[in-house]
Amino acid sequence: MTASHSDSLVVLFGATAGAYGAKLGSDERELILLVWQVVDLQNKKVGTLHKSLVKADNLDLSDQCREVSGLTPEGLGKAEPLDRVLQQFSQLVSSDLKVLGRSSYTLCSDGQLLIRQVLHPETSKKNFLLSDCFYSFYDLRKEFHTCYPSSAAVKDQTIKTMAEYLGLGTDEAEEDFGVWQVKTMVAIIFSMLSEDHIFTEPETVKHKYETGPCSKSETVDSETVIRARGLPWQSSDQDIARFFKGLNIAKGGVALCLNSQGRRNGEALVRFVNSEQRDLALERHKHHMGSRYIEVYKATGEEFLKIAGGTSNEVAQFLSKENQVIIRMRGLPFTATQEDVLGFLGPECPVTGGKEGLLFVKYPDGRPTGDAFVLFSCEEYAQNALKKHKEILGKRYIELFRSTAAEVQQVLNRYMSTPLIPTLPTPIIPVIPPPYTIATGSVRDCVRLRGLPYTAGIDDILEFMGDATGDIKPHGVHMVLNQQGRPSGDAFIQMKSADKAFMVAQKCHKKMMKDRYVEVFQCSGEEMNFVLMGGTLNRSGLSPPPCKLPCLSPPAAYAAFQTAAVIPALHELHSLLSQPSSISYHGGVHCSSPRSCGSCCHCHPHSHPAPAWSLGPDAGLAIQHRNEGDTQFLPGVPGFIARCFCSFIK
Repeated sequence: MTASHSDSLVVLFGATAGAYGAKLGSDERELILLVWQVVDLQNKKVGTLHKSLVKADNLDLSDQCREVSGLTPEGLGKAEPLDRVLQQFSQLVSSDLKVLGRSSYTLCSDGQLLIRQVLHPETSKKNFLLSDCFYSFYDLRKEFHTCYPSSAAVKDQTIKTMAEYLGLGTDEAEEDFGVWQVKTMVAIIFSMLSEDHIFTEPETVKHKYETGPCSKSETVDSETVIRARGLPWQSSDQDIARFFKGLNIAKGGVALCLNSQGRRNGEALVRFVNSEQRDLALERHKHHMGSRYIEVYKATGEEFLKIAGGTSNEVAQFLSKENQVIIRMRGLPFTATQEDVLGFLGPECPVTGGKEGLLFVKYPDGRPTGDAFVLFSCEEYAQNALKKHKEILGKRYIELFRSTAAEVQQVLNRYMSTPLIPTLPTPIIPVIPPPYTIATGSVRDCVRLRGLPYTAGIDDILEFMGDATGDIKPHGVHMVLNQQGRPSGDAFIQMKSADKAFMVAQKCHKKMMKDRYVEVFQCSGEEMNFVLMGGTLNRSGLSPPPCKLPCLSPPAAYAAFQTAAVIPALHELHSLLSQPSSISYHGGVHCSSPRSCGSCCHCHPHSHPAPAWSLGPDAGLAIQHRNEGDTQFLPGVPGFIARCFCSFIK
């Protein structure tokens, strides 16, 4: 009697410091015990039974583990670490095979959990490789049900129920923990061999995740898809595959989700090869990726196709090259050519297929978006490319980061979608809704927050305010942005009264937010307006914003525009600048410009960011404004003002 892949089995049993049985591996606890024995399938002989304790990094044993195994932290403290135990395992198995006159073997375990949920995840986290024998194994429960179809369902099987079905002894107290399990598994295998059972179809564990495209016409079983939430924004498909190490993800089965701005939102949809693998993935709910725990939920095939599916022949051809590393480039000059990009990357990171390995993202009318995807044939070339992150091409710094086939589809789908009304004329300036008016005056009913973490958002500020959140005016939180449209570390909050503002300043001053302390000062609406309009608050008083300074001569660039076109634009612009500078909206607004994103701005119930701007010394120049590839000139207005407006409309 021989197996198709080997002539011997190595019966393997293990336990962790935590959950036992059906929940093995679900709590991320480390392996503390391995027991194994070689079985000669042809001659029905066995080798020496080996039991090895494993020293875990955390020797705190669960109550269930102590009760079931009888092991103690003191005993485990004298054991070898996992990598040494696995080396001993390989050496002892080879020695036993030699004694039995056999040359090859396949592992056989009680179910899937020990191999898929314990050994592979733990060794991946500890950064050492498992030998090839751990990528193929027989599931004794499945083999038993195949041999004895009238036995219990696979998911209900245990070593004890299988032994009872065959009438074998089931007194676990007769042997040490782990020894009885292995001896009983060997007896079960011999009973199956007497029924002429043949071990022919082992379970396999994929060595690596395979990338590939997904078509919208493809059928995706909802029982194979999960949603992972809480991912680091910089995580790639390979990072997610590593999180699910030991489970078989379908080809091209990792789809990173993007927000409306095309940036990753910390979620991903993952498609597995079958429902069994998906169910095992759900057991990794709140397992850790680095220091972050990842939530894992069920999802549907429709959700996966919405994110990962694509219909473009150009994308399908680009992604047809298998096992390529995909890098996304963002912020390219609109005039950049394929030669420019290849020159930027250089000879140390050759692109697969040269120009054929580049995919520029464009709008339906052919205008470039500044994004591109690049294929590399190996990890080394991709790493060399990532080292060029934020290097300069032309006059712009270029962002580079890992990407996925699903992200390529999403980005192309987003930009290539045809607008509903493509024929509206482009206005001279973006159509901007009337801003929400900030109250002015000398009443000190506002507070200024200074020294905020740059990653702080509205929710962080509201949490920082604590019980005082209820005393904030509607639309009363205003984030101050710098000239690059990024958080400056300042924010203003309008309170319902001066007393409330005083109490907040007293209570929250120098209170910690994340790893920084934040200064909180009481101020007036007038002082807030000065800062939001570009002025500064100093101990000696107020420094007026540059827009308040007298303009001695008209901007020279006005002559570049026809009078008929410039006058209404200037009128609209001056009426806009005469309003208070907070840009807080009561609800979603649609941008009617056909070259804008056309999406809805979903406003926070408390507030919306308000940019601080300054006309500055270059107020007389016509500044170029980029709105997702559209080039417009706003006379006398710095480009970052328009960018702020556009971002809030979106």
